[in-house]
Amino acid sequence: MVRYAPIVADVSSLLIVAAAIVVVYAAFVVALIVAGRRRDARDVARFIPDCIVLLKRLLGDPRVPLRHKLLLGALVGYLAFPIDLVPDFIPVAGQIDDVLVVVLALRVVLRASRGELLREHWPGPESSLHFVLRFVDTSTPVEK
Repeated sequence: MVRYAPIVADVSSLLIVAAAIVVVYAAFVVALIVAGRRRDARDVARFIPDCIVLLKRLLGDPRVPLRHKLLLGALVGYLAFPIDLVPDFIPVAGQIDDVLVVVLALRVVLRASRGELLREHWPGPESSLHFVLRFVDTSTPVEK
């Protein structure tokens, strides 16, 4: 039983961090609703689920090279792993490193297609798509 104690501690820590992120995310959405920005609140509430759908669709697309699929798999693993470059309990900085890793991975995967895969697979609203395109910068392709 002692051998599994560190694993249980890691899982419970991950659940606590995930719950904290969900609470902060929900508070932000509620703040937008209170401020009278219901459309923005809806777009923000759908952004993370839209990103998850995007990753799933990219992983299933045969046009995405294997090395890019491996990179996306590593991205999912990094985000799920409880230990980050900057710990998540550090306000703002803990989440910024996750955002940077996501942006860099998506840049590598999507720049080769000049954003066509992103436009094709993005399930969310057009405003969110433009937000992602701006950070991914698909204007100049990367060599294949």
